[in-house]
Amino acid sequence: MSTYPNAATGQPVPYEQAAVSDRSFIATWMFSWLLGFLGVDRFYLGKVGTGILKLLTLGGLGIWWLIDLILTLAGVQRDKEGRLLPDFEEHKLIAWIITAAGFGLWILTTSVSRIFVYVPEQFGPMLPWWQGQ
Repeated sequence: MSTYPNAATGQPVPYEQAAVSDRSFIATWMFSWLLGFLGVDRFYLGKVGTGILKLLTLGGLGIWWLIDLILTLAGVQRDKEGRLLPDFEEHKLIAWIITAAGFGLWILTTSVSRIFVYVPEQFGPMLPWWQGQ
């Protein structure tokens, strides 16, 4: 069982006793992961000011986007009133697995595409039928 600091007192309380938001963890996580660089997750949580800043900076050039994604996955992301997201405990494992698989797929496709950029440059002259396309 996780404990979180109470928004008002700062004292640790179990997750079940913490004030919970009417916003969804799943929606916040998906917004943060897929559209976080546009600040959609911040707008969803009611944080319009930081949402606009995040939109104008494209997620703080990716750094703010990554930090918000980690905060959401760690379960410490709160809405505008400082309330925790209600369904975090039941969906955190699948969110971590899907996020890790997405980043793994991103690294794999980036690596493969780099190989296909490098191979024609090195072996193109040895292959007369290769037109460099």
